[in-house]
Amino acid sequence: MRYVTEFPPAQPQQVVAHYQQRLAFETDCADVYAAIRDGQQDFVLLHVVGNETTFARRHLPGAIFLPHRDMTPARMAEWPQDTLFVVYCAGPHCNGADRAALKLAGMGRYVKVMPGGITGWADEALPFA
Repeated sequence: MRYVTEFPPAQPQQVVAHYQQRLAFETDCADVYAAIRDGQQDFVLLHVVGNETTFARRHLPGAIFLPHRDMTPARMAEWPQDTLFVVYCAGPHCNGADRAALKLAGMGRYVKVMPGGITGWADEALPFA
């Protein structure tokens, strides 16, 4: 059996389109950290799961605690309509970031998910607030 080549590879232009689209939906822990570290943060970072106690114990630097259940048009009106939100949750076992992204996009807001969440951040040994 030819596991890798059983299905032919996509054409290079298809690969470019696929990964450009994927990167329009997601960002990673290292890029978020670099933007924060370098003072180039052009997004609002939202911690979208848990409660005030877990947020106070450990969250990403500069993150705002806003659970997806509390996202309303009135609350989101605190930010300009063209604001980019980066949402994260507990980790790959959690769908809170996906729920937040769906809710924000449904309100016409720009959003990217940071897959890995707190677990990914910890795995990369990045500092917590």
